[in-house]
Amino acid sequence: MPNYNSFSRVKKPGSALPGLPLSLGITLLFVTLIILLPLSGLAWQMAQLSFADYWHIMTSERTLASLRVTIGAAALATLVNGVFGLLLAWVLVRYRFFGRTMIDALVDLPFALPTAVAGIALVSLYDKNGWIGQILEPMGIKISYTYWGIVIAMVFTSLPFAVRSIQPLIEELDHCAEAAAKTLGATDLQIFTKVIFPQLTPGILTGVGLSFVRSLGEFGAVIFIAGNLPYKTEIASLLVMIRLDEFDYPAASAIAGSMLGLSLILLLGINIAQTAIYRRLEQGS
Repeated sequence: MPNYNSFSRVKKPGSALPGLPLSLGITLLFVTLIILLPLSGLAWQMAQLSFADYWHIMTSERTLASLRVTIGAAALATLVNGVFGLLLAWVLVRYRFFGRTMIDALVDLPFALPTAVAGIALVSLYDKNGWIGQILEPMGIKISYTYWGIVIAMVFTSLPFAVRSIQPLIEELDHCAEAAAKTLGATDLQIFTKVIFPQLTPGILTGVGLSFVRSLGEFGAVIFIAGNLPYKTEIASLLVMIRLDEFDYPAASAIAGSMLGLSLILLLGINIAQTAIYRRLEQGS
């Protein structure tokens, strides 16, 4: 007869994934191969420059002009994405209408579409003979091969970051708090500024931060619509490519490393701000 007492000793299920040492080792190996090695190569190239050489490269007139164009356009694109990304995320979460699923899928299209294809499509739309350009041309508004073309290209490629960072927080909003504020006589503006917006702030910071960083490094979509005129519509990533074509690797590394450093500082600042906001919200609750 079977010994039923043996079935009473149930073995505890192990972890579905390997333990911490193996998991951490695999993770560090992956991060080293994919991220740290390329960055170390960039750092090695920059190390060949003295501070005087680095300062000379970064303060040259052409470099400063490309940085002004890149950072200014990225800031405008981020502002647009912050406002309309919030509105789009709100509509997708709070309302049900015909075509909602299609719009929700289209938000992720810039992730799947090659940026060069996006740039060509934008040129065909905003050129003076394009669908939108031929409407704007009689009004004296020119988009293709101008600064505003750069902004539009950056908006297109970085919008998903803003929407997808804010959307989950809107889904988790407590409707009871909004109803309670409404019962107490709060206006819609007060409900948004006092109840809703503070809870969405971490997502908004993440969305606009990622949008800004993505815009700083955009290349394919921008070069087709920018015109690429030095001192006017030349972006920093294109200048890096030009320096590489000239085999001026230290100069290319200096510009690229500076852009990378700016992105890292921004992301670190956003993480610190997020932590502070979450702590404040927890203390307030």
